[in-house]
Amino acid sequence: MTLRAALCSALVATAQLANASEGLPSSGGMSLFSSFMQMALALLVVVGLILLVYYGTTRLMKSVPAFGQVGRLIRVLEVRALGPRKSLVLVEVGGEYLLLASTDNQLRLVKKIDMLEEIEVLDETAPRSPFLAFLNKSSSTPT
Repeated sequence: MTLRAALCSALVATAQLANASEGLPSSGGMSLFSSFMQMALALLVVVGLILLVYYGTTRLMKSVPAFGQVGRLIRVLEVRALGPRKSLVLVEVGGEYLLLASTDNQLRLVKKIDMLEEIEVLDETAPRSPFLAFLNKSSSTPT
């Protein structure tokens, strides 16, 4: 309501400024200030309408199940690339965890994972390449 009242009072003030400037001798009929105020007010109205439409459409999109993510029964937890157009995908579907193999033209179930079973975690601190391992080994031995 306060925005509507502010817009109405700004419209009235702009109209009064435009009427007051008609009595003054000027080349264009309206003063520079009143035309600037009219332009600023029109800009505020347009921006306000844009924000109103944005707010309305986001509320509508969230309420329609086809557009919003109301249920969120499927979540992609992790994707690991194996090569060009080949990857492993860990997906949670309704509380179950599935490991999927994704290729260029198909998607296959590799394994249904029970998260209660212990998953072996590889040591990430190990050198990733043989050259790096050789370099580390050669730098640690005295010459």
